[in-house]
Amino acid sequence: MDLRKLGYAVAVLALLVAPAFLYPVLVMKVLCYALFACAFNLLIGFAGLVSFGHATFFGGAAYFCGYALASLGLPTPLGILFGTAASALVGLFIGSLAIRRQGVYFSMITLALAQMLYFFYLQAPFTGGEDGLQSIPRGTLFGLVDLRNDLAMYYFVVAIFLAGFALIMRIVHSPFGQVLQAIKDNEPRAVSLGYDIAKYKLAAFVLSAALAGLAGATKSVVLGAATLTDVHWAMSGHVILMTLMGGMGTFAGPVFGAAIIVALENKLGDIGNLLASSTGVEWFRAIGTSVPLVTGLIFMACVLAFRRGVLGELAHVLRLGRAAPGKAADA
Repeated sequence: MDLRKLGYAVAVLALLVAPAFLYPVLVMKVLCYALFACAFNLLIGFAGLVSFGHATFFGGAAYFCGYALASLGLPTPLGILFGTAASALVGLFIGSLAIRRQGVYFSMITLALAQMLYFFYLQAPFTGGEDGLQSIPRGTLFGLVDLRNDLAMYYFVVAIFLAGFALIMRIVHSPFGQVLQAIKDNEPRAVSLGYDIAKYKLAAFVLSAALAGLAGATKSVVLGAATLTDVHWAMSGHVILMTLMGGMGTFAGPVFGAAIIVALENKLGDIGNLLASSTGVEWFRAIGTSVPLVTGLIFMACVLAFRRGVLGELAHVLRLGRAAPGKAADA
């Protein structure tokens, strides 16, 4: 059996039994951010486009989904789809403007437009301003499953994550995905072969925005809130950190990066207190309250020691190991 397929099977099995060992809401939060990172990785890792404004799709979908559920009374699946569709439309608008430029200019346009939308969400009446949307109802799934139950909500989120992850894999391995990688590797050659690269880039941008919106809408249902933090530029930096730490251009890398970042945010304080209590060194307690410092140090270590990300570097080593016997036989 292919080791990659075996690894995915083990990962799915681990997700199914995770509620027996871990707090379901924490795992759901990890899965939402993991899907967000995978959506961003579709753009940067497989299309070579660096967006600095992806938080606007993640947080915007959270707002639209929350409004649809709390104010319009839509069923939960339709509310999530409403938020996803809204992010796709916003992605179409931003992408149509941004793809006219390349490199850092593309990135700066996405950041500028995202900041414009940030101030829109700050002042729009349906977002709750600085207070955000609170008490977003989880509702039911087709009127049959009560999603207020954490366990039922957990498996619903697992299904959404696996569907999004499988869709990304299918996109990358499709002829469309192969063209995207060709554009990333050698854009002039792709143009010479007759591909309309602007249309391919726009399609990739919209798909990435929609999947990021799916993650944000799901997160708003899980946590019952949508706030300005979700659309702030720092959230865009957050997803870049997750992707680069795990391994840009890999499928599992962004998931690993998201798990590390979310775990640090939620458990670093407990780890610091435990180390301080056991060793008597109060410095550990201070470190436990400095999540940005620790994540920054980890990011620096990854940039210096793991240029391809943690899982990207591991995959590279395994590829070299498989290729070595063949080279020895040729010699």
